[in-house]
Amino acid sequence: MKKIAVLLLTVLLFVECSTVPITGRSRVNFVSDAQVLPTSFAQYSTFLEENKLSTNTAMSNQIKNVGKNISAAVDRFMRANNMSSEADSYRWEFNLVDDETVNAWCMPGGKVVFYTGIMPICANEDGVAAVMGHEVAHAFAKHGQERMSQGQLQQLGGVAVALGTSGKSEESQQLWNTAFGVTTGLGMLKFSRVHEQEADRLGLVFMIMAGYDGEEAAEVWVRMSNLSNGSSQPEILSTHPSNESRIQDLRNYLPTAKKYAAEYNAK
Repeated sequence: MKKIAVLLLTVLLFVECSTVPITGRSRVNFVSDAQVLPTSFAQYSTFLEENKLSTNTAMSNQIKNVGKNISAAVDRFMRANNMSSEADSYRWEFNLVDDETVNAWCMPGGKVVFYTGIMPICANEDGVAAVMGHEVAHAFAKHGQERMSQGQLQQLGGVAVALGTSGKSEESQQLWNTAFGVTTGLGMLKFSRVHEQEADRLGLVFMIMAGYDGEEAAEVWVRMSNLSNGSSQPEILSTHPSNESRIQDLRNYLPTAKKYAAEYNAK
């Protein structure tokens, strides 16, 4: 197994580490914006061509207005914290798609879609801001790029296990491959849950910076929990924290988010 350790150590030495602004979390990311953004923008255009935009003018305008306010807060933060070149790379766009799926997302570079199915969960403008802040935060923290980097490292880890167990019995190889698959699988789920919590917290800061009521962020997840009748799979096997965990964490983090928002707006 020394071969495995040596190979993985060599890989990690060349991995670029950085820190997520505001949360301070260390992240592994060696996928540049130049590699990701052109594809992101092209995929977004294709998605809009293949899906029907909502004809509800009031809801569509609400999505665009809230998106404009949240993205302005993010832009303001970046330009006040030596991130102007990164701020310039965003191409913000906000659209509401006619689809009853309860979902919303933001692609790298600021391309946002809300589905009409999530609007009852949002319930009001502050609820829209909570969801918008969360989705925009994924792009701000470069979670997409980080997951791509993590996936590449996982592939390298599989190669390392194969090299390290070559020449051993078939039984031994199967044992190590199974162990690697289980541990990396659960590791990636936890990785996703970390992203979700981070997006919740960052989104809370951004929505408050934009002038919205941060208390509504937890209430969005109360409504989401009611929609699912409180049922969810065990948190360890989920890519998202449980609704109960999110509600409590958002409520606990609210005073910190308000403090950060006031500080960043003052800049």
